[in-house]
Amino acid sequence: MNRRQQKKLSHRLFVAVVVGDAARVRAALRAGAAPERPNREGTTPLYKASVNGKAEIARLLLAAGASPNVESKGVGAEGTPLCAAACWGHTETVRVLLAYGADPNLREDNGTGWSPLEWALRGPHPETVELLMGAGAMSRGGTS
Repeated sequence: MNRRQQKKLSHRLFVAVVVGDAARVRAALRAGAAPERPNREGTTPLYKASVNGKAEIARLLLAAGASPNVESKGVGAEGTPLCAAACWGHTETVRVLLAYGADPNLREDNGTGWSPLEWALRGPHPETVELLMGAGAMSRGGTS
């Protein structure tokens, strides 16, 4: 597949993620769209699905090979998928990300920012906090 075709497929995938259409996400992935390729602004499809609480779409992207620990670099969409989901209390999406190996202690901004647990606590999203702590999330002081 040439670069132009891949770019078109990636755009189709990203649009499907944005509108929350799992069938279109499946179709784009089957056609060969790269599940981790960011859009022009640097936002990854998995981050976009996670921040919007689209657990089924996150599952499809992860199953297709997207890494749960890759930071998105888009303007206004910076950070890890797990932090994005935890920030908004999208517990089912957090559950999916953890099931696919998301690190519950991975801080945003290349390790200098907030952790998923800190985002969930700030929410406050107690169910998400409980889920993250059950997965081994630690507070800044090193205790859960």
